[in-house]
Amino acid sequence: QVQLVESGGGLVQAGDSLRLSCAPSGRTFSIYAMGWFRQAPGKEREFVAAIRWDGATTRYTESVKGRFTISRDNAKNTVYLQMSSLKAEDTAVYYCAADRERYRNYPSTRITEYNYWGQGTQVTVSS
Repeated sequence: QVQLVESGGGLVQAGDSLRLSCAPSGRTFSIYAMGWFRQAPGKEREFVAAIRWDGATTRYTESVKGRFTISRDNAKNTVYLQMSSLKAEDTAVYYCAADRERYRNYPSTRITEYNYWGQGTQVTVSS
């Protein structure tokens, strides 16, 4: 059974930092790109960041560039999202997701390209 478990969310003040973690299990995730998405109340789920299966390539949505960093440790089977200089508009439920395609050369930003999802972790940034 494939599972993705996120952790690290919480309530912080604007300007603070948080690190989210995602621990996938149930298959060999080291050969799949991983992504982080978020969904704010009343809004659609949106792409935040993605990392290639070997960590060689990363992608970010424009609003988090320079503030968020996605990384992975395949030996520990864990994906991270380091978030710095948090803003109130970063408030959302953050989801970890695994790509449906093995060894994808360029990680996708499209929700439909990810077929396994975690349950989400709440990040709330107070201004």
